[in-house]
Amino acid sequence: MAGMIYIIGMGPGDRNMMTDEAFSAMKKSDVIVGYTVYVDLVKEYFEDKEFFTTPMRQEIERCRACFDFANEGKNVAFICSGDAGVYGMAAPMYELLPEYVNTNSDFTEDNIIVIPGVTAAISGAAVLGAPINHDFCVISLSDLLTPWEVIEKRLRAAIMGDFAIVLYNPSSKKRHDYLQRACEIMLDAGADNKRACGYVENIGREGTNSKVLTLDELKYASVNMFTTVFIGNSKSEIIKGKLVTKRGYQI
Repeated sequence: MAGMIYIIGMGPGDRNMMTDEAFSAMKKSDVIVGYTVYVDLVKEYFEDKEFFTTPMRQEIERCRACFDFANEGKNVAFICSGDAGVYGMAAPMYELLPEYVNTNSDFTEDNIIVIPGVTAAISGAAVLGAPINHDFCVISLSDLLTPWEVIEKRLRAAIMGDFAIVLYNPSSKKRHDYLQRACEIMLDAGADNKRACGYVENIGREGTNSKVLTLDELKYASVNMFTTVFIGNSKSEIIKGKLVTKRGYQI
């Protein structure tokens, strides 16, 4: 019989920020599949497991490996940082599913289970205070799969809608100026240069670092691919060093 595939959101990777359901699914799996960096974060807990990893930009190869292992009768833990359904691998797994159902295996849609995890927007918000305590949106600045023109439209729309904004993938070696460009777009769309912002680096991992600052200051901030950036809405404030987006109660 085909094995199960658990698509797991493991949060930042630290056991303390991983759900019991996620940990249990990894424990009962025969194989743990994932991006090399993420698998390295959990190896110490599962030394008896089989591991399959690939580097960046080989996501579909990882997905297909999960189906192959399951067709061998193995239970598979497919791990993703944060939540598997937030810029994770849940969607491509379901996109590939028709290829593996009703073919030469007994694999069905019931053999896939998605297990939620704590995404960076949530864990980072807890570090900074309460930056997404009202309507908010999440936008990735990576243009590997989304054209920059589309990203720019989303940034402008978020400012026009007065959302608090969480930015994923704000920078990399090839995209070192993307956060600066995003800030300039938001300012041009009407955001005040003193708008309250913040960022957190290495959330829930060794070397966690955070800072609150204005949008104007954020434009020149040094960030990396492990940084999550928060832009408040027009009513957000920095209160005693914490970034707070008000819910609207009369206090």
